[in-house]
Amino acid sequence: MAKIGRIAVPSPDGEQIRIVVVEPEAGRVIDLARAYALHLEARGGSASQSRNIAKAIFPESLSKALGAGDAFLEHADFALDRADDASLPIDSVQWRAAVDPPVIRDGLTFGTHIENYFRNVVHSKPVRAVYERPGFFKGSTATIHGHEEVIPFPNISEKLDYELEIGYIIGKSGRNLNPDSALDHLFGITIFNDWSLRDVQALEGPIGMGAQHSKDFAYGIGPWITTMDEIESIEGLTGQVRVNGEVRSDTKVENFVYTPGELLAYVSIFDGLQPGDLIGSGTMGFGAGVEINRFLEPGDTVELELEGVGTLRNTISKEKEVPQWWPEPRPYPFEGEE
Repeated sequence: MAKIGRIAVPSPDGEQIRIVVVEPEAGRVIDLARAYALHLEARGGSASQSRNIAKAIFPESLSKALGAGDAFLEHADFALDRADDASLPIDSVQWRAAVDPPVIRDGLTFGTHIENYFRNVVHSKPVRAVYERPGFFKGSTATIHGHEEVIPFPNISEKLDYELEIGYIIGKSGRNLNPDSALDHLFGITIFNDWSLRDVQALEGPIGMGAQHSKDFAYGIGPWITTMDEIESIEGLTGQVRVNGEVRSDTKVENFVYTPGELLAYVSIFDGLQPGDLIGSGTMGFGAGVEINRFLEPGDTVELELEGVGTLRNTISKEKEVPQWWPEPRPYPFEGEE
């Protein structure tokens, strides 16, 4: 049906987030709440009540909007009748994360990246566990960044890395699904950049609690979501990574250890999927700097491109972020023990 995104617009009460339909070929975005309100007014509705109804259907939160189920796209189609009166030039808008997910989960499903990561970082063959189930971790929703937003560079790292992934966006709730039925719950796909601090990741791993600051300092989502009716097949989509205009990697959606349906179904077991959830596919082969031993510097601009979606572009902050406090290491109580 469409490409769906979120933009920020100024108002007397501060920044407001609007859900938009994106038409890259026409060079414009359509503010769905504005278009819907205009449509209601044309049918005799008062201006104030038309705006109230439109904002209820198209709130700032895309996750809440998707909670309406199939009616979300039906209302969007209705609004697009007034697209020309509610459009903005695509180059003039300020983007925000394409979705505000209630939960971020990130998987590990591409065999090429798994092999490269273990070879280059762990210096061993992949552990058996990654082939026994489609594992995933949960990430913070407090640090999501959209297209063109600046990414912080924590001062605790010298190895800031990008990761080109598919972001699977859930459209409706589900629990204990199978791989076939799980795909019926998929609203669309976006680009997910699982930013990583590789040196910090190596320090956090032995704690046994999973990733912490090595992942949760930033997640990139965007530039927008392409609905599944526009995607003939996820498998075979091509991607590219560019840093400061230089092509670092060309990649492709291939060599699945676990398919998208299997990952989504596994996540739903004993838990559940919610509208707006983002589930990362895991990094596409050669989609991360750690696979080619090249990392990022302050001020670098990273572009992640995925066929069928677009290009997610972010620049790294020129200044490293310094926290107000950092814990002192405690004495190791087992020093000298065998």
